Amino acid sequence: MSTKYEMVANDIKKRKKADLSFLSEDMAKKVLKFHKSFPQYSETPLVELKNLADYLKIKDIFVKDESFRFGLNAFKVLGGSFSIGMYIAQRLNKSIEDLTFEELTSDETKEKLGDITFITATDGNHGRGIAWTAEQLRQKAIVYMPKGSAIERRDRIRAHGTECEILDLNYDDCVRYASKIAEEKGYVMVQDTSWEGYEDIPRWIMQGYMTMAYEAYNELNAKSIVPTHIFIQAGVGSLASAVTGFFSSAYKENKPIITIVEPDKAACLFQTAQYDDGKLHPVTGDMNTIMAGLACGEPVTVGWDVLHSNCEFFLKVPDNTAAHGMRVLGNPLRKDKRVISGESGAVTTGVVSQLMRLDDLKDIREKMNLNENSVVLLFSTEGDTYFEGYLNVVWNGAYPNE
Repeated sequence: MSTKYEMVANDIKKRKKADLSFLSEDMAKKVLKFHKSFPQYSETPLVELKNLADYLKIKDIFVKDESFRFGLNAFKVLGGSFSIGMYIAQRLNKSIEDLTFEELTSDETKEKLGDITFITATDGNHGRGIAWTAEQLRQKAIVYMPKGSAIERRDRIRAHGTECEILDLNYDDCVRYASKIAEEKGYVMVQDTSWEGYEDIPRWIMQGYMTMAYEAYNELNAKSIVPTHIFIQAGVGSLASAVTGFFSSAYKENKPIITIVEPDKAACLFQTAQYDDGKLHPVTGDMNTIMAGLACGEPVTVGWDVLHSNCEFFLKVPDNTAAHGMRVLGNPLRKDKRVISGESGAVTTGVVSQLMRLDDLKDIREKMNLNENSVVLLFSTEGDTYFEGYLNVVWNGAYPNE
């Protein structure tokens, strides 16, 4: 058995430190307070896979299971809801600390705001989070999806009363199209991709994702456990920036080794790190990976400095790594708890499993100092959001290890 990875090692000691104040623990407390005001809020499980860790010959593995988030089967609603909350707080001239879900969805707030249309591009999970939030607010949402998107994901978005279409464009072109419509119609663009002149909402989305990281941090803290390694998947890099920034800020003295994982067909952060010339390096084309949530070609501008100054490694991996991770999590060893994880959610588990088991990845494993003393933290960012695809991988063995 073998598989092909490519890695960029990043010497963070040589990097100018990024400002992490907007991803600090104090900010995370405010974000968590906002999300806790939602009646649908409950903390998602942090699953300890002790038997898997023993099998892979590492000390421990923890997986944050976001398939339980707000009943939406993915973490993305955290960023979408918080960014919309911040936007409305500004419109109402209020602090986000004083704006609860109850007030956000009240008749009085609706009367003050009038009619708003939120617009976005998505592979599915982010768009559903925006659609759900707009539905709660009794506002409108428009969602565009790239070619090849699952009809199942489109229909789940439409179920929230949202206009949703699959376009004959890749993800980044869908973002540009949505931005054009927003500008022409006066709609509110809610996107984690950022560009010059559009950085506030992407930054708020990143902050929203900190609820997931902060919950995991608090639970590990309660057990007096500090992770030695964090593997975090990336599309444009907003989630990766949020997780990286938060844990780098929280663990100043004993920061975990952080590795960014991307599909080999959409590795814009890997490519940017590889060139290392002070510029962002997009990936173009169809980016036809099964990791639909990570099929993004343009790095987030507001997050790159966070990643570049705090992530030790950038990896790009094939689709079979994600499929392997789905099967590992879906078929737990002995008394380990089962985690139902989709393609984008399971890829980091696939990475850790393959790194520890495959001889041709030994050099990467050793460079990462991944060994019997390692405590690994992973984030399963979605459940079976594409159910037929999930079954095809887990039941039928699609995308086997080479």
